[in-house]
Amino acid sequence: MKNLNHPPPWLDKFLQWRMPEEQFEEVQGDMHELYGQWVEEMGEGKARRRYLWTTLTFLRPLPKAKKSLYPTYSDYSQANFFDMIRNYFKIAYRNLIRHKSFSFLNILGLTLGLTACLLIALFVRDEKSFDTFIPEGDRIYRIYLQVTNNEGTNNSAGTPPRFATTLPQEFPEVEKALRLLKLQSKDLFEAGDKKIYEEGGIAVDSTFFDFFPLSFAYGTTTGIFDDPTSIIISKEMAERYFGKENPIGKQISRNKTPFQVKGVFENNPKFHLQLTYILPLRITGIPQERMQSWGWQQFNTYVKLKPNATISSLETKFQDYIRENVHPILKESSFTYLPRFQPLHNVHLYSSDFKFDNLAVRGNITYVNALTIIALFILLIACFNFVNLATAKSLQRAKEVGVRKTVGATRKQLIIQYISETVLLAFISMSISVILTFLIVPWLNRFTEKQITFDLFTNPLLLPLLLILTIGVGVLAGFYPALVLSGFQPVKVLKGAGMADSKPGQIPWLRHSLVVVQFSLSVLLIVSAMVVIRQVNYLHNKDLGINKEQILFFPMRGDNMFNNYETFKNELLKSSTVSSVSIGYGFPGDMVAGDNIITSKEGKRVSQRAIQLMVDHDYVKTLDIQLIAGRDFSKQMSTDKDAAYIINETAVRELGFGTPDNALGKTLWWEVWGAENSDSLKQGQVIGVVKDFHYNSLYDKVETTVLQIFPDAYWKVAVKLKTAQMATALPHVQAVWNKFSPDYPIEYRFLDESFEQMYKAEDKLKSLLWIFTCITVFVACLGLFGLAAYAAERRKKEIGIRKVLGASVESLVLLLSKEFVKLVAVALLLATPLAWYAMDNWLQDFAYRIDLDWWIFALAGVLALLIALLTVSFQSIKAALMNPVKSLRSE
Repeated sequence: MKNLNHPPPWLDKFLQWRMPEEQFEEVQGDMHELYGQWVEEMGEGKARRRYLWTTLTFLRPLPKAKKSLYPTYSDYSQANFFDMIRNYFKIAYRNLIRHKSFSFLNILGLTLGLTACLLIALFVRDEKSFDTFIPEGDRIYRIYLQVTNNEGTNNSAGTPPRFATTLPQEFPEVEKALRLLKLQSKDLFEAGDKKIYEEGGIAVDSTFFDFFPLSFAYGTTTGIFDDPTSIIISKEMAERYFGKENPIGKQISRNKTPFQVKGVFENNPKFHLQLTYILPLRITGIPQERMQSWGWQQFNTYVKLKPNATISSLETKFQDYIRENVHPILKESSFTYLPRFQPLHNVHLYSSDFKFDNLAVRGNITYVNALTIIALFILLIACFNFVNLATAKSLQRAKEVGVRKTVGATRKQLIIQYISETVLLAFISMSISVILTFLIVPWLNRFTEKQITFDLFTNPLLLPLLLILTIGVGVLAGFYPALVLSGFQPVKVLKGAGMADSKPGQIPWLRHSLVVVQFSLSVLLIVSAMVVIRQVNYLHNKDLGINKEQILFFPMRGDNMFNNYETFKNELLKSSTVSSVSIGYGFPGDMVAGDNIITSKEGKRVSQRAIQLMVDHDYVKTLDIQLIAGRDFSKQMSTDKDAAYIINETAVRELGFGTPDNALGKTLWWEVWGAENSDSLKQGQVIGVVKDFHYNSLYDKVETTVLQIFPDAYWKVAVKLKTAQMATALPHVQAVWNKFSPDYPIEYRFLDESFEQMYKAEDKLKSLLWIFTCITVFVACLGLFGLAAYAAERRKKEIGIRKVLGASVESLVLLLSKEFVKLVAVALLLATPLAWYAMDNWLQDFAYRIDLDWWIFALAGVLALLIALLTVSFQSIKAALMNPVKSLRSE
């Protein structure tokens, strides 16, 4: 029969292995007695676990000198692991309460660091989670083009429609292909009494849901593209028109054309395509010959590879195919391209520099990586602070260490105790950080226009990760101070001898290194913030070559307005509140057309890429574009409509005309859009040259630009209003609109708003950099404050002697401060080249940028020095004003 008062033999063997041989018999008897008691109290299973835990706490037997503290070894065994930890945390809690200012500074620094890390981590996790929900996403690739033209090489998301038909036919690695065409303008949708302009529409191939199986609230994908009058709408759009009703089978009209709702899909916020409605591609009515084009690049093309297919092999083969079959077709054009395959999971973050990518929701991997680095910076600085503050406090705890060592505490026990204090402090900081994160996430969502969630209680991995982070931060921050404190010699500290973490005459390399690193990171962020702010201000304030103020523009709607646009324009001009009106295609801040222009060189016609702006006679006047040679379009010159061009300064250079005056009278040819004869060319002369003006963001260089009168492309109206009469101007525009297009509500915006919208990402980056720079500098100052307190404490008696010998307060403050000034100067020297390299790389993305002037780095250094001096001066002045009698009393 099993004896419940004795543990299993394997537990005895484990105890024997843990204990020295000479004391095993005594300990074994005590442990058996305890085991019997535990079986009665808690049962056999728990008794075994308690026996095992108690055995694990026996690191070494107690020496004879200490054994008197415990009557029997069984008493020692009851001081188990949990009791030991509980005792450590009690002591830690008492120390935190006793040293309130020290605790407050540490908790504040760690809280700020951890909160910043949590918020940035949530943002980065959200950015990197795009498209991860799509099944077989690792086999889906988006094709983009590396386009080379007279402006250089760039990446373009637009691809020819021919790609999607050629790839599955010619390359066995491709399982299927998909084309997406963004419907560029906002369309008027009507259902019942609701009339709303909607954007975010696409026309797609029938393979769309094979690639992207979105969830459906109503309807299914079966046969959804069979009927060209069918439409699939988002859940949000369905609620706008039909409320909570099931809209399947109901009618909704798009630009007065009726469609039947066949499905309602749910947008996933982590999908790189945020859509409002989906139509079959054939509804666009694009001619078949256009769909066979290799040069028309208006589609987004996706491919799904067969299992085990290699993308690198496919890319190489397809590029060779393009070189052999397509480049000869493009030889007369001013560009060539090579296709590249982008993994689906990279579309969101790795497309920020793509041209013509107005369909995908784009992030920026550079900004994500920068924020990740900043989060690590702040956390490291917060940990460094604790090291400096704890080291500064170590002298006040020297006697405590001496007493503990005298009564038998080992260095290992002291290290564990002091690290447990840091871990407790980290837990307090993390708890506050979690609360702050919950409070700040709603603001972060508004700021980033995202749906970030802090799912602490629903994500099973998040809480363990936070616990690991908390313990890791606590151990990292507390390890060095624990070594310093536990290394004090009890004989010296109890006799009142001064203690330090370095020997006299030696440089405390670790502490100084921490301060240098802290302020190097601070200077780096200060410089970065200053450069970003200057560049963003430059983007908003640079002379664009146009006057974008008080210009209202909107698309024309309805056949009556399109057929009578001149009458509509004249009606607008009847009001004294309107200065000028222009109708055309290609206004700054809006869509512009890329096409070719043909010139004559050495007797041969040469085609070159150009931006085509289809304008009327008042375009130049309305936008205040500067004419530097020749004349503007004139209604008195009947030939201007069919045989005249105006070009910009860049075109003069790129087309080889030499000077603006030499360009006048030169002949240009243009292949007319939509002409019945595909060889139909418009021949005309250059009648004027305008100063370069910006129609896109300053990320892009001004390209060769051609202005011509071509009414067939007109679709937007720009109205220049008189500033002083804005209140009466808008009602006049509304009244004229209602007269010509009463069935369509007017939808307008101001030109300057379009340019402001271009730099939203940079504006947000500027704000974030300011916030994180202030946090970093503030947290770094907490560490410097700790170091100054340490220096003042360590040199207390020296300061007392100097004061007795007649030293002034000013000289003492200078004495204590100059060491820190040197450290900040070293930090500035280290940070300057890093900051220059990082900011120069960032500015490379802009075609128009500020210069990295020397004074930016000098100003950042001066700011860092002033901040350091203000931080240090508090402790320096306090030490210099101290009564020397108190400092020297023990001598």
